[in-house]
Amino acid sequence: MSTALWTNSRFYGPELLQISDAVAREKGLEKEKILEAMEGAIQKASRSKYGHEHDIRVTIDRKSGEVTILKCITVREAPENDVTEISLEEAKKIDENAEIGQLFTTTLPPVDFDRVAAQVGRQIITQKIRDAEREKQYNDFKDRIGEIVSGVVKRAEFNSVTLDVGRTEAVIKRDQLIPKENFRVGDRVKAYIADVSQETKGAQVFLSRTHPQFLAKLFMQEVPEIYDGVIEIKAVARDPGSRAKMAVYTSDGGIDPIGACVGVRGTRVQSVIRELQGEKIDIILWSDDPATFAVNALAPAEVSKVVIDEENRKFEVLTPDSQLSLAIGRRGQNVRLASQLIGWSITVVSESESVEKSNQEYHARSKEFMEALDCDEVIAHLLVAEGFTNVEELKDATKEELASIKEFDENLAAELISRAENYLAQKDKETLKKLKEIGIDDKITNLGILSNKDLLTLAEHGIRKLDDLADLSGDELRELLSDLDKDSADGIIMKAREHWFE
Repeated sequence: MSTALWTNSRFYGPELLQISDAVAREKGLEKEKILEAMEGAIQKASRSKYGHEHDIRVTIDRKSGEVTILKCITVREAPENDVTEISLEEAKKIDENAEIGQLFTTTLPPVDFDRVAAQVGRQIITQKIRDAEREKQYNDFKDRIGEIVSGVVKRAEFNSVTLDVGRTEAVIKRDQLIPKENFRVGDRVKAYIADVSQETKGAQVFLSRTHPQFLAKLFMQEVPEIYDGVIEIKAVARDPGSRAKMAVYTSDGGIDPIGACVGVRGTRVQSVIRELQGEKIDIILWSDDPATFAVNALAPAEVSKVVIDEENRKFEVLTPDSQLSLAIGRRGQNVRLASQLIGWSITVVSESESVEKSNQEYHARSKEFMEALDCDEVIAHLLVAEGFTNVEELKDATKEELASIKEFDENLAAELISRAENYLAQKDKETLKKLKEIGIDDKITNLGILSNKDLLTLAEHGIRKLDDLADLSGDELRELLSDLDKDSADGIIMKAREHWFE
């Protein structure tokens, strides 16, 4: 800032504009910001000369650079400050057309800046420029979240690495660096802009090299088909520095999305692997069918069967015994990354484990039918083989349905249904007796939407009053009563809360 500008008794318009141009170019700021800072500095100096109690305003002509200093008085209905305000009656003596809110101005002569005023002026402009720089830094980066930036290491400390990325600094915290990754001052580093915050010392730019989208953006740089939108990256899961899975898709039948990402002799994928310090990358084909996607995600392991629980977003995956360790991966890495990629929970079971589990369930159900129906093993096995899982299902079956089972007739079917009804009625009496002994609140029973079996389960977990039930969330209720679906659980909770709103 020119000292002469502040020591002369006159304002040189062209010089002001030249200085503002020079500072704007040097700092990479808008010229308007510099001129506003100058106006603020001149205004402060003018108030020091003419009195801080006055309403003094300064403008710089954007074309000529001429400075105008005005002392302003506002017309008020009931003036509270005699220096800066005037009544409408007094104002009409000056201008008969005066109105409330009108501004009367008096042009003041230029200020003769002494040494102190010049110093204050420079401080004000310097501070304003710093504020403008901080705002510009924030505005430059806030819309760049999700991009890759390249910078030179300025400081390498134990907890973080600071990069010089042009006119500002960016930080990579230790937990956002790939494990065992070390950088030195002067190294050039690529990273993903994860977040930008505005702080008193300026824009704080936070970078990451472990973010899943860092891998996706690297492939976008290496694979033109991804950049052009022909191939879409649907999902990414990473164990930074060790292994990653990326699901890709294209609607163009003439393009192999996996081959395009790998590149000729693996050139494209190897370039990304080198940037990620040797991180192995599985590129798989995305599918809108959850089961197919799960099979693809567990590659390179082979999958025999997938059982889907859509309501709870869970998979049970069956693999050959020889593929079990490969499907799970070292320390569960493969199945964990596949689960992250899909967004569903995955349980991997070997074929032998599945057979053993099925046998256990088969015998357990058969035993339940034998005890409940007082029948022989053959009948119990036939019921389980037909798909009946409990006595309740048998009670709700029709005679025709049971009679259609091989070796069964209508008489046997009717007898089995009768025995199921008697067994459940007896169990219900026993449950009611236990409920009375426990002392569950009649208000819960009177809701009429929970079976005695469910009421006993709730009571055994301490849910004995209506408010106890109302305090639960739908998910908490489903943890206690696993047979409920989400809508039913939410409906029960809302029914239990009705008395709160009466």
